Amino acid sequence: MNITLAMTGASGAVFGQQMLAALEADVRVSHIDFVPSENSLRVLAEELRLSGRNGLAEKLLGASPQKVQQHAESDIGASIASGSYPSAGMIVLPCSMGTLAGIANGLARNLIERAADVCLKERRQLILCARETPLNKIHLRNMMSAAEAGATIFPVIPSFYDRPVDSTQMAHQFVCRVLAHIGLPQEDAYVWKAGE
Repeated sequence: MNITLAMTGASGAVFGQQMLAALEADVRVSHIDFVPSENSLRVLAEELRLSGRNGLAEKLLGASPQKVQQHAESDIGASIASGSYPSAGMIVLPCSMGTLAGIANGLARNLIERAADVCLKERRQLILCARETPLNKIHLRNMMSAAEAGATIFPVIPSFYDRPVDSTQMAHQFVCRVLAHIGLPQEDAYVWKAGE
């Protein structure tokens, strides 16, 4: 399974980091096309103290990645920009409102928007993990447009029933829920059982 993961400039870099780690560790995933936006680099520097584009996947994982191919947001000619490239789908985590607007309106101004557009036209999974609050009417209209086009809007809303002790655990459980949604359930996911 080939999966595309994009990180944009919304807050919540730890969620993207946990997603990349989970995909890298999952034996069912053979290849990860990773696209960090230019704006995500600033968020990564502020929230995770990681700087620079070079070797970003290795910095996020804390080890040399085996499956990750990193693409520049400006590389509109990358493999994932074509419908002929075999991909099981795409996750945008976190997804800024600007990126969501571009996807919802088919702008395809950069590789993230184009790869998402390809997922929609090829009827592949596209998960947009929106990160914003409160939502204005423009945000809501764009979410509806993206959903009507075939995307799944999966807001970054962490669970608390698993009693997370830190933001990393909270992010990991959210990632487990997203991966279960695309057919990659994780063995260490917390599953709610009534009465516990």
